Amino acid sequence: MSTPFAVRKIGHAVIFVSDIERSKRFYTEVLGFQISDVYPGSMMPGGMVFLRCNGDHHCLALVGDKGEANGKSLHHLAFELATLDEVFRARDHLKAHGTRITFEGRRRAGCQVAVEFLDPDGHHLELYWAVDQIGSDGRSRPAEEWRQTASLEEAVRTAPPGQDTTVHDAGLRARLEAATDRL
Repeated sequence: MSTPFAVRKIGHAVIFVSDIERSKRFYTEVLGFQISDVYPGSMMPGGMVFLRCNGDHHCLALVGDKGEANGKSLHHLAFELATLDEVFRARDHLKAHGTRITFEGRRRAGCQVAVEFLDPDGHHLELYWAVDQIGSDGRSRPAEEWRQTASLEEAVRTAPPGQDTTVHDAGLRARLEAATDRL
């Protein structure tokens, strides 16, 4: 069975850790990852550290376990899609198959547009497009440019600087325009 989207790569993993400072030191000092962003406990219970080993904003993120893990070590696994259009088609496809969607839109750090959902075993998965890239200067997008949204449609309307959220599929574009007209 074919799908209306194609996963390009495993994009990132997010794991729960028992001691975020110890884990941050291990991944940076022992394995050589670089820190892209850090969420304090006020933004994410237990805190969160975004790590990179290439140009992607993050390939691994650590979440301090403050009881949410319930014995699990995996927070979520993310897969990259090639286009924004594919994210919309993926959302529609997941809904058509009765998949429980837990989030859609744009998060903060990394600014990727995504749909998040549960697999049959309850694993949190993410299909995303356009995670921020970190250049040779090592700087990530400043927090004041993050544009968190709670829908894919809103993510298209409120893109952060430099993110081209043009939808190319005429049918999808017409649906977006109709939804915008209803606002």
